[in-house]
Amino acid sequence: MKKSWLSSALLFLLVGCMMPLEQQRQEPRVEVVFQNSEKFTDIKDSVLPTEKAEQETLIQLKEFIIDQAISYIDDKHKLTIVFTDIDLAGDFEPWRGPEWSNVRIVKSIYPPRFCFTWQVMDLAGKVVKKGSEDIRDLAFDMRVTLDRNDPLHIEKDVLKDWMSLNLK
Repeated sequence: MKKSWLSSALLFLLVGCMMPLEQQRQEPRVEVVFQNSEKFTDIKDSVLPTEKAEQETLIQLKEFIIDQAISYIDDKHKLTIVFTDIDLAGDFEPWRGPEWSNVRIVKSIYPPRFCFTWQVMDLAGKVVKKGSEDIRDLAFDMRVTLDRNDPLHIEKDVLKDWMSLNLK
């Protein structure tokens, strides 16, 4: 009796440990690609940007897109977005002096812009929806966003609006 219980417990434990591996093998439902990001118009964090900071910006945008898009894409479809250019809202104004070198000045003359292609495919690989976008929000400075402490709150808001309109 004890041996049967022990065998069942070990089998349950083994199956439980293997499940995450199986889930990792599943293809992600949302894929975000930054094509030639070194040529993007503006993903920098200061007048003299670092590659590490630029990659962190892209990681934050990617995580946000995956987190939001997953609610629009069901298990039977996959979304792929390939960014070809990004220009963050605001810009750096080095003429203000060195103490302003890492302060992004957000004005209406510096709107955010996203250029990308996207497609939604079914499990067989058939394209269900696709498009090519060049989004520039000229009224971005009138947006009321919830998390104003997030340095990418404007960009995330623009992308969230796009997803809600195009991925339904």
